[in-house]
Amino acid sequence: MTKLYLAIPCYNEEEVLRDSAAKLAKKYSDMMAAGKISADSKIVFIDDGSKDRTWEIITQLHGENPVFQGIKLSRNRGHQNALLCGLMTLRNKADAVISIDADLQDDINVFDEMVEKYEAGCDVVYGVRSKRETDTFFKRFTAEAFYKILEKLGAKVIFNHADFRLMSKRALEAFSHYKETNIFLRGMVPLIGYKSDIVTYERSERLAGESKYPLKKMLALAWEGITSLSIQPIRLITWLGLIIFLISLIMIIYSIVRFFIGATVSGWASTLCSIWALGGLQLLAIGIIGEYIGKIYLESKRRPRFIVETFLED
Repeated sequence: MTKLYLAIPCYNEEEVLRDSAAKLAKKYSDMMAAGKISADSKIVFIDDGSKDRTWEIITQLHGENPVFQGIKLSRNRGHQNALLCGLMTLRNKADAVISIDADLQDDINVFDEMVEKYEAGCDVVYGVRSKRETDTFFKRFTAEAFYKILEKLGAKVIFNHADFRLMSKRALEAFSHYKETNIFLRGMVPLIGYKSDIVTYERSERLAGESKYPLKKMLALAWEGITSLSIQPIRLITWLGLIIFLISLIMIIYSIVRFFIGATVSGWASTLCSIWALGGLQLLAIGIIGEYIGKIYLESKRRPRFIVETFLED
């Protein structure tokens, strides 16, 4: 039977943690009773430097039921690093690890199908939303646009997939060789290349509390994904610069012709617009290039992506 671990990043989740834990414990109990997973499978919460009672509750859950374990990071490192910590810490302890958020908006009832696909030979099983009716129009539109933009930029991503997935021990071991500091897991995991499949599900509403990904964080994650997976923005600047250069040559020829036929008109509007347009383009180009240089700077430091303060095991 499959020894299955769950990696669940948590940040200020005291409002939903006990309810989520109860649902997960029930699901694990049913799967164990049905012989789908081994009795030594575990549910592991990763506390990403929470400021509320999240770690206290995780400690209590661990004392109440041995199926629960906890990892406490030394400080807040962000969702992606917390999840990475869970995956890397557990990769040698389980046959497969499923990552899921603590609010359980992703459907835990597809765990069975994920395990079945893993046992059929898949190293990665992606949870893919079948529809986004629970999202607002704005969130649905921007999310779908983001996936399409990434695809156009050459990044291989699974459409409508976030961070709900199963990864085998072999896939996790291969993923451990990806050492970059700037991480975007949903775009990096497909780079492994092992056999994969998907399961579809409908995402539910959040039970309580606030989303840990407001618009500001979503935009930051989107930018991280684009700049971590693709150099196309820099190439677009190159092409844009070439196009503007060609247009400028045409305008120079046009101005010379107008001068010799005596049809020149002095004016400041066109000059002013040109200066502002070119100045704005240059600043934009410098900013994008600066983003990549900043990432190179962070990568060159080789700082740890996370530090585990406490690990509650058996």
